[in-house]
Amino acid sequence: MTTFKRSIRDFSEIAALIAEETGEANDSFSAAFDTDLERSKLGKSEEELTCDMPDAMQVQLAVELMITTVFDVLRDTRIESAAERIAWGIVHSFHRVAGQFAGQSDRAAQEVRELLRSADGSEIHGVELEEQQQLLESLDEASDAIACMRDHAADIFHAETGRPWSAPKATLVSSKRTASVIAGTDYLAARRQRRLAQHFPAGPLVVFSGGARWADHRPIYKALEEMKAARPDMVLLTTAQDRGADAIAAAWAARTKTPLVALGIDKARWGNRAGFVRNDQIARLQPVGAVVAEGTGVQAQLVRVLRAAGVDPVLLPHHDMPRERVRA
Repeated sequence: MTTFKRSIRDFSEIAALIAEETGEANDSFSAAFDTDLERSKLGKSEEELTCDMPDAMQVQLAVELMITTVFDVLRDTRIESAAERIAWGIVHSFHRVAGQFAGQSDRAAQEVRELLRSADGSEIHGVELEEQQQLLESLDEASDAIACMRDHAADIFHAETGRPWSAPKATLVSSKRTASVIAGTDYLAARRQRRLAQHFPAGPLVVFSGGARWADHRPIYKALEEMKAARPDMVLLTTAQDRGADAIAAAWAARTKTPLVALGIDKARWGNRAGFVRNDQIARLQPVGAVVAEGTGVQAQLVRVLRAAGVDPVLLPHHDMPRERVRA
């Protein structure tokens, strides 16, 4: 019997080889990497590109290989404990790059708005507006694609470690793969003014808040899944901490494609009262349900505020903390 060997030079070839056996990319990657743009331009000084986006299946499998290979190579070695930190850094790299593209996209959008305001009907102005809009579309496309890769890498990290990946700062945003994540201040303004639909996610509002010491995602996932089973179109509002229970809830929202509003505190304006002012803002949004994972006095006060507003929160006690914190 003759054995044939194939030379593999890079991740894309490995992914292509696996793709032959595994079929098509999942819907999330197909959405993020299928494009209607005939041209791409990622910088004013760069020439227009007419090449295609990467193959969705190859990208999906390459991301999986990046994360799983780290764990496979270091498993049962003296530096096995480094695998999780290295893999976390890989996911974070995707997160940083997606954020950089998103920032460029925001600046390009502002320039488009300025050009629209100053439209004079001239050919020169029309060409400049067309080029700037093309740049904006290209940056949005790149940001969505890299964020999709980040989200998939985070899923693999979770599968390998049993712990959800979360960014040290800011919130996960991917318009095509994860839930829409809207800054809390924008959400409040949109609710008051009924402005843009993208800043006003439709659906019953469910509140989540929890302490920063939480590490066990299982009771949080269970409680949120029960909420979603009763309200499939729910919008989840968290109190925007970047670690602990709130970060776990944000990871659940991304995993289940539940729209997420991260409502932080304005400490510069309200000082030590900021958390309690934010709790009053939450109550005024008229949530239909809430889950509170035991934490500090801010969580205890939120329970009281919600009950006064007619909402009976689901309480999750922390085994390392006294029960009366949440009951207060």
